[in-house]
Amino acid sequence: MEEISKLAKQREPFLFVISYDLSSIFVQPLNQLDDDILFKIGNQRNYPKEPLTKEYYLQKYPLEFKKYKASLEKILEEIREGNTYLLNLTFKTAIESNLSLKEIFTYARAKYKLYFKNQFICFSPEKFIEIRGDTIATYPMKGTIEASIPNAKEKILANEKEMAEHVMIVDLMRNDLGRVGINVQVKKFRYIEKIKAGDKELLQVSSEITATLPKNWRDNLGEILTQLLPAGSITGTPKKSTIDIIDTIEDYNRGFYTGVFGVFDGEDLYSAVMIRFIERKNNQLYYKSGGGITIDSSAKSEYEELIDKIYLPL
Repeated sequence: MEEISKLAKQREPFLFVISYDLSSIFVQPLNQLDDDILFKIGNQRNYPKEPLTKEYYLQKYPLEFKKYKASLEKILEEIREGNTYLLNLTFKTAIESNLSLKEIFTYARAKYKLYFKNQFICFSPEKFIEIRGDTIATYPMKGTIEASIPNAKEKILANEKEMAEHVMIVDLMRNDLGRVGINVQVKKFRYIEKIKAGDKELLQVSSEITATLPKNWRDNLGEILTQLLPAGSITGTPKKSTIDIIDTIEDYNRGFYTGVFGVFDGEDLYSAVMIRFIERKNNQLYYKSGGGITIDSSAKSEYEELIDKIYLPL
């Protein structure tokens, strides 16, 4: 994190990639960026846009429902004991496709994309933080529904389980921003965004939370990121005890999945949460996905959501 603060203090534009547990941190000035790293963040990209011109397939091999249900039951017991109120449970799913990682990255439609050295890609719809001027903003995303369902917007906004989950994450992120800034405000609460999910369209629910940073925030950018990570939207609340539970229940290493990546442009910072994530390991592709678990969660519906989130937005 020292390198992040050093480059930001010098006003040197750079890309950063930080793993879920902060054990792996990649930082490199944009004018020296390795040619096997490609990114898109908002309107910034370092590769040409190309249209999809070939047929493709995606085959999923998810874990058994029985195994998923057993993990969810352990979480519900932790909730009943008061150790967590919301926990983001994730798994990795083996997949097959005729497209390479680089092809999937190039063709995928998403606001935030990263191709990292043929090791992994993400095509994320979720911002992490933006810092413009002295204002920091975060945009937690919780709540998903297929846009084709009749009255989908009204249904997702009226769903009590989704409302409770979203309120808890907004409260957590308010507290997190309060650790690094002042004048914390919820500027927008539960607004709807539409995203492409393969051959489907999804509605996702987000909120916007802002705070004011000290004037010298660039000198301490690494410390600010350390204070905020891991992102609350992919852990749960309360954060510390929930992370401990995740470590005991999930049966794999998240690695860079659910970490963050971003660009400092010399003045401002833009970043995203690394969800919608495909990793290559021993020539096998794995898609990592999950969702938030609360006391009202249904094993069947949460399992289906985990599988539905395995898609290529082409």
